Amino acid sequence: MKYDVIIVGAGIAGLYAAMNIPRDKKVLIINKRETFKCNSFYAQGGIALAVDKDDIPVHIEDTLNAGDGLCDKDAVDVLSENSREVIDNIIKMGFEFDKDSEGNLLYTKEAAHSRERILHAGGDATGRYLHLFLLEHNPHPMLFDARVVDLLIKDNECYGVTVLDHRELRNIYAEKVIIASGGVGSLYEYHTNAPTISGDMQGLCVMKGIKLEMMEMMQFHPTVYVGNESAQKLLLTEALRGEGATIEDKFGRRFLFDYDPRGELASRDIVSKAIYDYKKKTGSEVYLSFKNFNYEYFIHRFPNIYKSMKLFGYDLPNDRVPISPAFHYAIGGIKTDLSARVEGIGSLYAIGEVASTGVHGANRLASNSLLEGLVFAKRAVEDILKDTTKKPFVEFDVVKDVMSYKEDKEKKNLLRKIMWDKVSIVRTKEGLTEALEQINALLNEKIGKLLKFRLLTAKEIVTSALKREKSIGVHTIEEN
Repeated sequence: MKYDVIIVGAGIAGLYAAMNIPRDKKVLIINKRETFKCNSFYAQGGIALAVDKDDIPVHIEDTLNAGDGLCDKDAVDVLSENSREVIDNIIKMGFEFDKDSEGNLLYTKEAAHSRERILHAGGDATGRYLHLFLLEHNPHPMLFDARVVDLLIKDNECYGVTVLDHRELRNIYAEKVIIASGGVGSLYEYHTNAPTISGDMQGLCVMKGIKLEMMEMMQFHPTVYVGNESAQKLLLTEALRGEGATIEDKFGRRFLFDYDPRGELASRDIVSKAIYDYKKKTGSEVYLSFKNFNYEYFIHRFPNIYKSMKLFGYDLPNDRVPISPAFHYAIGGIKTDLSARVEGIGSLYAIGEVASTGVHGANRLASNSLLEGLVFAKRAVEDILKDTTKKPFVEFDVVKDVMSYKEDKEKKNLLRKIMWDKVSIVRTKEGLTEALEQINALLNEKIGKLLKFRLLTAKEIVTSALKREKSIGVHTIEEN
């Protein structure tokens, strides 16, 4: 069975890539679980873009400033210069962003943006609305409940993938393969990601000798309700602070101004580290307050947060909510060029959170992630459609690896604790070294291939963090 294109992952990046591939091409989307179990579905805030031509240099500057000097300027230019086009395209196809009573698009502001430039849909359900829209407009077949467990590579050329499909291993061949599998959230004890997001493809790339970069750059969202029992915690979007929510201690003091003159509107890394430091120094619980909101406006603008918090016993905007940072977004990933091609491997592409385009540098600017997924998905497809050559068919044996052992679950939970305790918001060389030793010990035990993927991804994060000895952006390393 051979396809023109295989797309690994059914989030916004993968689906937008599929939408841009003509119906006469043979395309297969491989989805690990149910379609809604992806980070795109849980994205609340919205999509950033350059509002008009004059805003392009300003959006670029805001992105570069947030990235703390480590962004790839060319990639940021591509992102911003193509932003209006991809947004206009999905609007033309029928997607509806929130508008005012006169039919004008509503823009909001989030931390580290110098102006309102973020579009949203369904109030606080942008990812959910856009994901559903792209699913409805997807013209190609999807393989559900299947996971990619190998890349078929020979002489630095990708010929397809091996899938574990209902406990059966089989090869599926393609002219081109696009990896759009998302980030690494389930490596951490506390995170905002879908439960299926566990860094599998990054670990597989390590096994295949494919370059990952910036893996130490893991972003933690500062405002997360962690009172629920599951590992996936409830995100409280940055748009709340952009529109007036405040962070305060148990006495109602807005302590963030002790750390940055922008207060709640400082970049995510600054706010997360400030909360971490303040709680450590004072022992005070930290809260998100919504007292600046009108009740009717709040339940219209943030309906899903209102309903979710009501289930936990909170009446917003009247009550304040205890918060803590939690893992949110993997900035680093599979190294790609400006056409989303994976470095060193022909016919292989990576888009979305799994990729490292260089756009985000040391700290992702709020709401640039959905935009990055759309822009680079389109560029990947454009590059693929330009290539009309056909590869000779190369057959691969199906490698019969053991996928998992019953003891692996306990080891996964141990890994999540190691990553949270020693490789999270604030790091030390001693803690990272201990984490590396523990991960190496787990890798030397009898483990299944799926756990090995996670451990290799985690090891890459730790070794990258150890190599970067000075703090920058989301990477904060303290002397012991």
